[in-house]
Amino acid sequence: MTTSVLFLEYPKCSTCQKAKRWLDERGAAYTDRHIVEDNPTADELRTWHERSGLPLKRFFNTSGMLYREMELSKKLPALSEAEQYDLLATNGMLVKRPLLVTAATAIPGFKEAAWAEALEA
Repeated sequence: MTTSVLFLEYPKCSTCQKAKRWLDERGAAYTDRHIVEDNPTADELRTWHERSGLPLKRFFNTSGMLYREMELSKKLPALSEAEQYDLLATNGMLVKRPLLVTAATAIPGFKEAAWAEALEA
């Protein structure tokens, strides 16, 4: 594999564990990063969001406890993109995981078909 792949995960997350097994079974070379201990910066998030082509909301862990506690579903629409990047950068638990980042794209959440396509690119 010629591209460098970054895999951001929360090790206790069952979906992250499944995604990691999937990567390992395919012999994918990747750098593993703990999304809470080494939280993405606002600049990294901006780059990955732009690379993904997805709405920024897709980078939020909308099913997470912290997201609900902070009532972000009500607050996000009023925040600018810069404020949303800054908010995501405050706590890895706010970021949708697992997150696969390649030179060409960034994919929040584990979708086998999308990940396979990204790794082949």
